[in-house]
Amino acid sequence: MTDVHVDHVTCLGCGCGCDDIAVTVRDGRIIQTSPACAVSRSWFGDGSVPWAVLRDGQPAPLEEAMSTAAGLLGAAAGRVLVYIGPDLSVQAQRNAVVLGDLLRGVVDTSTSEGAATGILAGQRRGRATATLGEIRNRADLVMFWGVDPAQRYPRFQSRYAPAPSGTQVPNGRAGRTVISVTIGADKAPADADLTVILDPTEEIAALSLMRAAAAERLGTTVGPSLQRAVELVPRLAGARYAVLVHDADPTEERRHRLRVEGLIGLTQALNAHTRAALLSLRAGGNRSGAESVLTWQTGFPFAVDHSRGYPRYTPEERGLTRLRRGGFQAALIVGTPTLPEEAMTALQRIGTVAIGPGASRAAFGARVAIDTGVAGIHEGGTAYRMDDVPLSLRPPLPSERMAVEILGSLAETLRAGRGPA
Repeated sequence: MTDVHVDHVTCLGCGCGCDDIAVTVRDGRIIQTSPACAVSRSWFGDGSVPWAVLRDGQPAPLEEAMSTAAGLLGAAAGRVLVYIGPDLSVQAQRNAVVLGDLLRGVVDTSTSEGAATGILAGQRRGRATATLGEIRNRADLVMFWGVDPAQRYPRFQSRYAPAPSGTQVPNGRAGRTVISVTIGADKAPADADLTVILDPTEEIAALSLMRAAAAERLGTTVGPSLQRAVELVPRLAGARYAVLVHDADPTEERRHRLRVEGLIGLTQALNAHTRAALLSLRAGGNRSGAESVLTWQTGFPFAVDHSRGYPRYTPEERGLTRLRRGGFQAALIVGTPTLPEEAMTALQRIGTVAIGPGASRAAFGARVAIDTGVAGIHEGGTAYRMDDVPLSLRPPLPSERMAVEILGSLAETLRAGRGPA
């Protein structure tokens, strides 16, 4: 069979959202992606996914499964969790939020537990940030704080910083200063111009002292490792455009809850001297899109409670926390069904509907499971990059069943009051 080549495919394997991928398809399977990285190859795979429709673990007609799902969720209205997982388009995420409203449920996302600390810090303090394109074109100093992008965001350094040339940095890497700050097990790049190694117990003190130095209020003697951190401040303040890069998603190192708060404060202090931005690296699967959709639909990025008939923000009591405590009668899991083990166990105790890529393989044994395609591989639409820039999706493979349509049909069924349990 003739190979089919699809250009300008957007990869959602990580938050970089590289939209320059060329995909080769043969016999309905992806056989090559280029340029490729380990994360991209793993995310695309060969493009094969299950296409089952299950009710009580057995194959069922789609219409009957949808009727059962509507009845199960409708009967639990007011005590339903709608959980938005990865690998959905913005359009499918929006339909999931609509369902949360119809069901008077709590809508939460797969990032609320991992990225919530940074989101809440930004809400308290504001933050100075930038798009990846602005960083590529303008940043002449990049400080990696406890992150080596090569591990989880392999093409970040070659596409955005420090390697590529930009309009204001025509010499690329040669025109940029790279600072590497390692925090315990959170390693930073080894090929930096300046390197600082901090014990995790020193991190918040280092950020506080650096902020004080940037504000010209430092008046104390500090230890050797903290002194090296403070000595970075003149380099940061003297740059034309400084960017602080950190990983917003969890890593093996148990990080301090005030890390993001400290980075935000340091970035704001540096803006008294130069242009400085804080960039939060994010995982893929359009996770950032879920937060954007929730924000424009409800005003809040996660943990949105519709039980009173209007959206309320409950960040102190997130969806999975309430699930583990037995706070729901039913749950709708949309997107790839990857959840913490405790949440999986809790879902087995209530009626659960799973709709999304790999739903039929969910470990929690959903009452109704409907497989769909993966956004960006089988389904088009829109997704958000880690810097909240929307990207069009150009799927290289067809979809037997689309999440946006299934979720939309479920909403119509609930509005019509159909679907006996």
